[in-house]
Amino acid sequence: MSDNLQKDPQVILCDMCTEEDRKPARKTCMKCEISMCVQHLQAHLTTPVLLQTHPLTEPMSLCGTTKCPQHGKLVEYYCLDDLTCVCVSCAIEDQHRLHNMKTFSTAHKELMEKLSAEQQALLVKTEDENVSLEKWEKSEREKLGRSSVRLIEAVTNLRDVALASVQSSVSARMVSIKTSKTSIQAAQNEKDTFRFLQMYSQVHQDVEKAKAVDLRKGLEPGSDRDRLVQEIRQNGEKMVKQAGHLWGSLLTLVDPENHQDLIATSSDLIFDPQTFGPSMSLSEDNRMVFYSSWLGQCSATLLIRSTQSVTNFQRWVVSLSPDSDWTIGLCDQQSAKNLKDGPVYGLCCEGQQLSSLTTECDDCCDASVNSQSSGLFQSDMCKKEKQRRVSSALITHQAENAEEAVPRPEKVEVFWNFVASSLSFFSRTGQHQRNEIITIKMSLNNWDLVPFVQLGKESSENMSQQQWKCTCEKVYSRNDNQYSDGWRYYSHRDTCSCGEIIGGISITEVVCELK
Repeated sequence: MSDNLQKDPQVILCDMCTEEDRKPARKTCMKCEISMCVQHLQAHLTTPVLLQTHPLTEPMSLCGTTKCPQHGKLVEYYCLDDLTCVCVSCAIEDQHRLHNMKTFSTAHKELMEKLSAEQQALLVKTEDENVSLEKWEKSEREKLGRSSVRLIEAVTNLRDVALASVQSSVSARMVSIKTSKTSIQAAQNEKDTFRFLQMYSQVHQDVEKAKAVDLRKGLEPGSDRDRLVQEIRQNGEKMVKQAGHLWGSLLTLVDPENHQDLIATSSDLIFDPQTFGPSMSLSEDNRMVFYSSWLGQCSATLLIRSTQSVTNFQRWVVSLSPDSDWTIGLCDQQSAKNLKDGPVYGLCCEGQQLSSLTTECDDCCDASVNSQSSGLFQSDMCKKEKQRRVSSALITHQAENAEEAVPRPEKVEVFWNFVASSLSFFSRTGQHQRNEIITIKMSLNNWDLVPFVQLGKESSENMSQQQWKCTCEKVYSRNDNQYSDGWRYYSHRDTCSCGEIIGGISITEVVCELK
């Protein structure tokens, strides 16, 4: 045998040949744990006992792996469920007894056929993916290219206009200085006294005009400057939008899983009031909620509707008043008018404190609340008479030495992932910047859930019964849209005996808006 054959690691050599003349092995005995050439294999092929009890395989390097580590017996079967070699005890008695067991030769054949099929499927997929990848790359490159070109052109044009205008203005001002220098030089060179005195008046005017020139860069006050400033502002706003679009496109391209939802929301979202206090009103486009303080407390429950169909996720951004309590999230559509009666997943804000809220039926799967914020505290409260389960969690984050409350957000982004069955809340701090507040894992029950916003606090008391105390200590009771001092009724425009407007100054403000 050649030295090259003995040194080739791919060739399995006979373990029974002498070291000087080892031949290639023809078979490997799993029980004897040796590989044999044609000559030394004859004993296994001609002895009936060996032929029946010693399994032979294609030549392989065994390295002591033919025995079961648990039972010490020869491995003779392959478990297709766990993808491992097992012995007869594992196959009959232990954890593999109910699994799909095959002999080595059968398993080898079936797995080879499976690999061939998978190889063919991957080949087809690769060919399809290459075509789609080329189209995707071309589309993305063209889209980003158009955004980049528009942004660069806008910046370049605005720069050139500003620089040209300022340069022209500064050049005009420099002419006055140069003229004064020429006049001074001419007067200094004039030796005749009479001529000098005659020309001095003009020289004086040129010098005074030059002294009045403002050499700071910029345009001289006037209509030209006002027109250019207006043009810069208008084009600048367009540039900011173009830059924001390009910024969002790049984030979506690089990290689509986390930034697909950062693209601006469309205007198809509207508010659908379910409960609406007398102090509340909607804008004409149903995207803003107004509150008039003189008509009562801020109290409303609104669903968020979309005229477009949604597939894998739904997202909405709501701007909220810093002076009103609110709850935002998902609720059961059938019980939207009374959130206490149905399942609710939401983020609550009372004063400056944020908390999560999960309300479910007892026969539903448990919902777990996961947050990136540390220091999360959760408590469960069961109400058996209603067969419901309410779980609330205060939201804090770990500061350097102690837990601190998460700051109250003024703009909340909600991301409902249908596939992952999760509801995430973010505090929006910029056009493409946000901080996660909390993510609520929901149960997989197919509830008819819809987005909602609740303003103010729910109360079983009559919200129309209120009192207003004047600065002169006189107390008025409010019933619906009127006030009473016990003797007569007043409207909100009437005044107290001290001159104060009863009910206070009327203020109408936006307390909630879809962005």
